[in-house]
Amino acid sequence: MKFLDQAKVYIRSGDGGAGAVSFRREKFVEFGGPDGGDGGRGGDVWAEAVEGLNTLIDYRYRQHFKAKTGGHGMGRDRHGAKGADAILKLPVGTEVLAEDNKTVLADLTEVGQRVRLAVGGNGGFGNAHFKSSTNRAPRHANPGQPGVEKWIWLRLKLIADIGIVGLPNAGKSTLLARVSAAKPKIADYPFTTLTPGLGVVRHKGREFVLADIPGLIEGAHGGVGIGDRFLGHIERCSALIHLVDANGEEPLKAYQTVRAELAAYGHGLAEKPEIVALSRIDIADGSKVEDAADALERCRGSRGLVISAATGQGIEALLDGCLMLLDRTGAQDEAPDPRWRKE
Repeated sequence: MKFLDQAKVYIRSGDGGAGAVSFRREKFVEFGGPDGGDGGRGGDVWAEAVEGLNTLIDYRYRQHFKAKTGGHGMGRDRHGAKGADAILKLPVGTEVLAEDNKTVLADLTEVGQRVRLAVGGNGGFGNAHFKSSTNRAPRHANPGQPGVEKWIWLRLKLIADIGIVGLPNAGKSTLLARVSAAKPKIADYPFTTLTPGLGVVRHKGREFVLADIPGLIEGAHGGVGIGDRFLGHIERCSALIHLVDANGEEPLKAYQTVRAELAAYGHGLAEKPEIVALSRIDIADGSKVEDAADALERCRGSRGLVISAATGQGIEALLDGCLMLLDRTGAQDEAPDPRWRKE
């Protein structure tokens, strides 16, 4: 299934049904009087978070969603039926924004959560509604009110406990594949991962969700590489794992580059607690790893971990650190929803 995390759609609630003008005409009933019924209310447009979805790809091929018009009133005091609602079924974690792509209308964070995006128009009154002691035979009725129409943006932010960040080819996908059942694409060239991936990690009787974010490069906040569009997926994360390639030319500069991009993106990403780990130590020279670790310690004030996702070295300590961060940030220690698991 192709991953799509943003879509623009048009919604319109239903018009209200028209009221009826009718008079009772029945044999042996001398004074029938008005009996025109009211029109039904137009259908609403709802957004609902459902299970089993982790992409907005359905909204790439269908962009218009219209609720049904309410039924018209009829004689014999018959009122029109309410129009059918239009329901946008969305993945958990979807934000609904106004046309300006800034104003948040709804944030769906739980399965079953529903938000009404557009209210249907009220139905018109039939002539029976207007009869009174001074107006015994009204010959007019109201039309239904029009529905509401607007364009909205849907933006998906995956829900994960910890996000993995780093430069391209730092070993993020390899780590995700090592510690979870996820099977991301892994290759020895940059930008192998083009869309975020999720995996469920089980460690010491506990579970948490790990998100693999495509690599950042210098200038990503300005659109360089694949930009920073996927950083929104770790806004909900409680903590970060920052992987630095120990085999890279300048590990300290790589760390500082990613930190600068997180700060430029904003939304509190630079303030999130993080675990810094030198990765790919299985193919790096031992002295180079020590030099990189010393440089990071001088920069950060604390020494990072050294790991190899290929051999498993240091992975136990990394996962222990993840559990400690989740305890410190108060993240929920509940089993993740199986919809996010990628076998």
